[in-house]
Amino acid sequence: MNTTTAPTAAPVFASGHYSIRQLPINLYGAVMGLAGLALAWRAAVPAFGAPAAIGAATGFFALAVFLAHSAGYLAKLARHPDAVRREFTDPVSGNFFGQFAISLLLLSAVLTPYGHAFAQGLWTAGVAVTLALSLLVGSRLLHGKLAPAHMLPVWIIPGVGVLDIGVTGGHMPMAWAGEINLAAVAIGAMVALVLWTLIIHRLAHGEPLPMGMRPSLMILMAPFAVGFLAWVNVFGQVDHFAGALFYFGLFVFVVVAPKVFRRDVPFSPGWWAVSFPMAALANAAIVYAEARGGALLHGIAGVLLIGLTLALAVLTVRTLHWVFSGRLFATA
Repeated sequence: MNTTTAPTAAPVFASGHYSIRQLPINLYGAVMGLAGLALAWRAAVPAFGAPAAIGAATGFFALAVFLAHSAGYLAKLARHPDAVRREFTDPVSGNFFGQFAISLLLLSAVLTPYGHAFAQGLWTAGVAVTLALSLLVGSRLLHGKLAPAHMLPVWIIPGVGVLDIGVTGGHMPMAWAGEINLAAVAIGAMVALVLWTLIIHRLAHGEPLPMGMRPSLMILMAPFAVGFLAWVNVFGQVDHFAGALFYFGLFVFVVVAPKVFRRDVPFSPGWWAVSFPMAALANAAIVYAEARGGALLHGIAGVLLIGLTLALAVLTVRTLHWVFSGRLFATA
């Protein structure tokens, strides 16, 4: 990714031309990526003998980012409700609100070892928000008159969110959780499949994505990596269908990565779109390697985990620079 620092960043902050209005909803992608990284390092403890402290520290950092961004976005809602309304109703940015719901689901899994009751409540809230947003997306899609140019990879986020119910709820003890998880796998799979097909059609026949939107191509991998995790968690086995999902997700990653990780793609908070799909693939690779065994599969899982860790470290440093330099809030 492009790591060039703009020379005007510090003066923008110093001049005071910034506002909380500019805080984007898609920074919840950072929470998703960091929570996914924490779960991957937790899975790496039995798989590779990794220190448990890495996953724990990353999980608490993800929680801190969630709280900080939520506080900022609530301030934006209070001061600039019109800006939030425009984001929510926009046919593209409105899909990013699904990241908030996914963040709740992932944090419930991250925090389960530290408080089962709290994690169950968080998961339940995440389920409610995720299902509500998925219904909204379905309504928008069937409303018609959606411009082909707006059919972008971010539309997959709500479908992936429904699949994440199964990913994070496979071990929830509530009597009703089993049926919710089964419904989530069914709904999430079909919604993601339909939207994936529509998006591929747009990408194949429409204009290429602008460079600034290239990182969102990584979202195309998410339904298959997340679908693998949901299938395994809900049905309790790594069967041939799950393996097929993993290998196709890996294929999509290999195809998309060269188009995303380019020096001419400028940095922006939108780069966090790569984090959760990569985290889902790393988690899937570790689970698959543990189930099937073999040095090759463990090697692939290890490479994906290291690549994910390095990518998120760079994104974290670059994003913090944007925050403290004022570029994230710049109005001019």
